[in-house]
Order: sequence, then structure tokens, then C-alpha cells
Amino acid sequence: MPQLRVHPGLLGPLMPVTILVLYDRKNSAIEDLARAAAEGVESSGVAAANLKRATEASQADLLAADGLLLGCPNWSGITGSLKSWLDEQGDLWEDGSLAGKPAAAFTSGSGQHSGLEMTLLQMVHWMLACGMVVVGLPWGETMRGSGSYYGATSVGAVTEEDLAQSRALGSRLAAI
Repeated sequence: MPQLRVHPGLLGPLMPVTILVLYDRKNSAIEDLARAAAEGVESSGVAAANLKRATEASQADLLAADGLLLGCPNWSGITGSLKSWLDEQGDLWEDGSLAGKPAAAFTSGSGQHSGLEMTLLQMVHWMLACGMVVVGLPWGETMRGSGSYYGATSVGAVTEEDLAQSRALGSRLAAI
């Protein structure tokens, strides 16, 4: 369960908030978005980012985090390796360990209509199944060319707009 944060001086100092930025690195674009998301978390001034590839992350990392930013390149949906990692966390789904934690998603792909939102929705589906509180991006003019309501995206080469969307998502998640 998420820990209750209290105002300094009431019951002691604030505990630091940690956001796990977890991603499956199949291309450099997703890593660029992950780094930008972590920068957004850190720039919020209220949270620290724990940036990890799925191959390096453990269930303990997920449990210790106050929130989750989950990233995966679009491979007609999430990659098999990320799917396996998420499936290995099944006992957390059953015991409610992640319930109430805020979470958000980001993805990268090669084409505008290559299934980016499907990839985001597959990650969001897992978050909802775990009882997590899903955080998206509110509409903004930059979404005409970059991003999605469901999370941050990039198509082809990562642009500054893509990185800005990812930073905004990280900052928004940390604030929540």
C-alpha cells in the first residue's frame, strides 16, 4: 500500500517520493523518452526518479516505488519481454500491493499509425488490473504532432516536442 505522507513538523519529515521509470529498451528512442520522463520527475521538485531497464528491475523496485512510469517500444503492442516481466508480477495484482499507486505510460514507434495507442493501452490495461491510478496527458497544442492522451509517444526520430511530452508526463505523475 502507498505510504501516507505527512506535513513536516506534524509527525516528522516528509518521506521522499520515488517514481520507478521502467522501460524495455529495444531502441534508442524509448530510452530517450525514459530519460526525459525521469528528468520530468526530478524537475517536479517533489520526487526522485529510479530509471531502470526491465532487464535490471526487480519486483522490490516496483514495490518500493510510490509511482510507476512504464515505457515500451511499439512492436504491434508491448514487447514479449516486457509482457513476461509484467506477468511475473502477477502476485502483486492478486494481493493488491500496487493498488492506489499512480502510473503512466510512454511508447515509441516507426509509424504514425503503427499501433502506438494500442501499446499504451496494453500497459494501461495492466495498470488498471493492478488497481493503479492511471495518469494521462491533458490536451495541448503539441499533441497535434506529438503525444497522446494515454501517454507520451514518439514516431521515428525523437523530436524536442516528444521529449517535452515525456518530461511533462513525468512531472505530472510526480505531482500526483
